[in-house]
Amino acid sequence: MNVNGIRAAYKRGMAEWLADREVDILCLQEVRAPDAIVRELLGESWQIVHAEAAAKGRSGVAIASRLEQIDVRGHIGDEYFLTSGRWIEADFRVNGSLLTVVSAYVHSGEVDTPRQEDKYRFLEVMTSRLPQLQENADHVLVVGDLNVGHTTRDIKNWKGNIKKAGFLPEERAYFDRFFGDEIGYVDVHRALAGDVDGPYTWWSWRGQAFDNDTGWRIDYHMATPGLASAAVSATVDRAASWDTRFSDHAPLVVDYSI
Repeated sequence: MNVNGIRAAYKRGMAEWLADREVDILCLQEVRAPDAIVRELLGESWQIVHAEAAAKGRSGVAIASRLEQIDVRGHIGDEYFLTSGRWIEADFRVNGSLLTVVSAYVHSGEVDTPRQEDKYRFLEVMTSRLPQLQENADHVLVVGDLNVGHTTRDIKNWKGNIKKAGFLPEERAYFDRFFGDEIGYVDVHRALAGDVDGPYTWWSWRGQAFDNDTGWRIDYHMATPGLASAAVSATVDRAASWDTRFSDHAPLVVDYSI
């Protein structure tokens, strides 16, 4: 999940949520903290890998697990994003199968700016990296804040956002490829939820967005088909009220039986 700064999230109650959740693999985005702080907050019971951004206080992704990683790769493969803190891969051995897990944080973007150019470049690199991961593992799971609502079901006010970053046709076309025949991953949350609005995972801090459920579904579990078929349930751990949130994103928790 996107914690919107792990130090702030812990001050708001993330530790209490995590203690009750029995998570085996935890993928974090927008960590925005030095590695030592991340390890101190999560504690010694986790195996932690962390791609810290070179820009202080920006981005950062991590994977914390109860299982030991057998290999780790700290960026997406394009040297341009080497120190961006937006992609980390970890391999696990689970019941004899090789599972690759990715924590990913796609740029939010901004129309007609270099930030949007970087977003398109990152999405383009994903179109190459995702098939490579499929070739080298039995199962692949990409978890993260991908900052794009794929369909009109994924944004409450989609008509008002059609020309804004996060719902641009050019961005959504990449997700057609990710989840289509070309690349062949499965949007696990959507597959389990069905053809319904949301369930949303992000709400602006501003106004009444959270109270009115005016949200965006931009946090994903992207899985290879075999793993997706083993998904048992998906839950958005939406806070009980605006003032009890520990991030502007809610955790998306998926249980798999493999």
